[in-house]
Amino acid sequence: MLSSDALRMQEHVHGHLAWLAVVALVHPAVLLRRVGRRAHLAVGLAVVLVTVAAAMGVAMYDDYREKLRQPIFASSVGMGYLFERKEHLAFGVVAFAWIGAITYAAGVVAGAELRESLRKVAHRAFIVSAALALVTALLGTAVATYKTF
Repeated sequence: MLSSDALRMQEHVHGHLAWLAVVALVHPAVLLRRVGRRAHLAVGLAVVLVTVAAAMGVAMYDDYREKLRQPIFASSVGMGYLFERKEHLAFGVVAFAWIGAITYAAGVVAGAELRESLRKVAHRAFIVSAALALVTALLGTAVATYKTF
């Protein structure tokens, strides 16, 4: 277990990375509107940023469950459920970002007959991931301003 100061620092870094991930996910969504556009770096960086932010959240989960979950629910059931929903949405952010990256990569190596379809799927996956990331970051910020480590 980390000290409260270390957990607070990890929580802040996690939150800042999550907001950066929102912006990073919009970039491939915009670039992939056109089928022929290359977006290797945008796709790769967005997925890495989302994955690192999620991994930090997972790393803090045991401490959250032990130190914060019960006090948050005891003082505000609504705020507790907001955090629970944030966790579920965050899973969707990661899943759709990876779906976007995998279909983008498949589109790069696919033949012409599949390329357009795969790029459209990647584009839509990044749109969904970015939208979910925005909602997740808003909920996370609301809960973090309510109660922190």
